[in-house]
Amino acid sequence: MVKVVKTDKAPGAIGPYSQGIDLGNMIFFSGQVPLIPETGEMAPGGIEGQAKQAFENVKGLLESQGLDFSNVVKTTVFLDDMGDFNTVNEIYAQYFVEPYPARSAVEVAKLPKGALIEVEVIAVK
Repeated sequence: MVKVVKTDKAPGAIGPYSQGIDLGNMIFFSGQVPLIPETGEMAPGGIEGQAKQAFENVKGLLESQGLDFSNVVKTTVFLDDMGDFNTVNEIYAQYFVEPYPARSAVEVAKLPKGALIEVEVIAVK
């Protein structure tokens, strides 16, 4: 049975998609750009501030389902500039511990709302 994830602990969808889809033992979460949930505004502070906000949004989604970062098995990090990779790695390491999830990191031409980063995760219960 498919269950839609909906929470105010992360920004609402900015298009025709769900914040996540719960398949029972796995949850596929939509990518999180660094919008502040309470205001809908982009987080300040360049890549550092935006990366922290994106991971805080992921944290909100996970917590809304009774999960945490240890439940994450796969991440995808989309970057506006691969030159930010090391900075994002340092922030990433503040949220994940070993065993780290599988991960992809990709530089893209443009992200929604002009974001510098977007993070999506897949978690298991």
